[in-house]
Amino acid sequence: MAAFDFDIGILGGGAAGLTIASGSAQLGARTLLVERQSVLGGDCLHFGCVPSKTLIRSAQVYHLVKHSGQFGLPVVDPPPVDFQQIVRRIRSVIGAIQKHDSEERFCGLGVKVEFGQAVFTDEHTVELNGRRITSKHWVIATGASPSAPPVDGLDQSGYITNRDVFFMDRLPGSMIILGGGPIAMEMAQAFCRLGSKVSVIQRSDQILTREDRDMADDVMKVLQQEGVRFFLNTSILAVRDTGGQKEVVFRQKGLEGSFVVAADSLLVAMGREANLTGLGLENIGVKFTRKGLSLDDRLRTRHNHIYGAGDVTGAFQFTHAAGYEGGIVISNSVFHFPRKIDYTYLPWCTYTDPGLASIGMNEKRAGAAGINYSVRMEAFSANDRSLAEGEARGRIKLILDDKGKPIGVQIFSLFAGELLNEWVAVFNGGVRLSTLAAAVHPYPTVGESSKKVAGAVMADKLFSDPVKKGLKFFFHLKGRACELPDKLPKAED
Repeated sequence: MAAFDFDIGILGGGAAGLTIASGSAQLGARTLLVERQSVLGGDCLHFGCVPSKTLIRSAQVYHLVKHSGQFGLPVVDPPPVDFQQIVRRIRSVIGAIQKHDSEERFCGLGVKVEFGQAVFTDEHTVELNGRRITSKHWVIATGASPSAPPVDGLDQSGYITNRDVFFMDRLPGSMIILGGGPIAMEMAQAFCRLGSKVSVIQRSDQILTREDRDMADDVMKVLQQEGVRFFLNTSILAVRDTGGQKEVVFRQKGLEGSFVVAADSLLVAMGREANLTGLGLENIGVKFTRKGLSLDDRLRTRHNHIYGAGDVTGAFQFTHAAGYEGGIVISNSVFHFPRKIDYTYLPWCTYTDPGLASIGMNEKRAGAAGINYSVRMEAFSANDRSLAEGEARGRIKLILDDKGKPIGVQIFSLFAGELLNEWVAVFNGGVRLSTLAAAVHPYPTVGESSKKVAGAVMADKLFSDPVKKGLKFFFHLKGRACELPDKLPKAED
């Protein structure tokens, strides 16, 4: 048997890499973790989930202060935002979490942490900082970076991405956002609430293209009401720097001529490219594209001992997806228990306010799969806690197959991501709708709406004519005790 320096080596210290390193070391595998940056944590901690949610919360609080009158409080006119104070808060939150992703913590778990750029020289060996290191198994978890479209003048004019937007010197008076995905929508609302004039330019005819149009349109309507401008169905012709502002020139499908939108800052949020160049993958015959690695359903490359996890899979670029993929790699490489990837019930959430969360099939995916489905809705305007919170917008959308089995849920609501967690348990645990409908939920909570939409499905069967006829026959029930008149009397003037 060949002697290797490590049992498993991981390239990349983001969500996937940290999950695999922690699990492998605690299971007794000699583990190496290599990160090309100077700190661990990856994009999520430093440029993604953590700073974005911190910024979103600051914007939400500022928005609530400006609308205090809606809650029976004195009307307040707060001073303009000092963006540097928000930046300091973002950095403090990152710093607090960084302690959990430190070299010292992982060393304590038994992981050897190295910093630098690793390059494969053969299928078991990498060169790192002038040394050759071997491992029985390797995992490529190097993440992804924002990519920009090939638009005339874009590179010359200058733009920002998620790597810059949270650490700007000042709040821009105006901002153009290219893209209509989750990051674009979250940033559009946050900067609009903080005081920037925001315009969104989207190539397709809806935002959040993974989602059903009606739910995505609900999100867009909220943002429009708050002041965000949207230009859909566009093709971008050019970007210009006028010396003080950025100008985007574009066409809109069905309209004559071209249009120009100008702003102080231009944020590009139009997709990401896997960080795979410079790893020497061509030296070992591992295939990849800009989107990601070529992997089988056990996350293996053409070499069964080399895996991919996280954004480099080219599948779902979420931190929780990376953690899940990390577990698949550990199962296959450390336990040697064959386990395949399954994204059927992978949840996700767009953290606008209200947010939009999804799991399983929506109408768009069910239709594409040829599934006969039905839809049940429950509006949060009928939820007592939503009314008390002053946020009655939104609804739960439950997708059922032709046998009445739930196959997907979308939630547009206050606390949408938290509400989705109950449905994560329902789908992954095989919980019946009857069980959910019968379970006692605390009152008043927004989560009661999940019980209510499940109960509505069961009510069709429980309160059906055959059931009523059976009860009447066996127990001599007498039926309705009150009937409304056909025409109610009019109130007198």
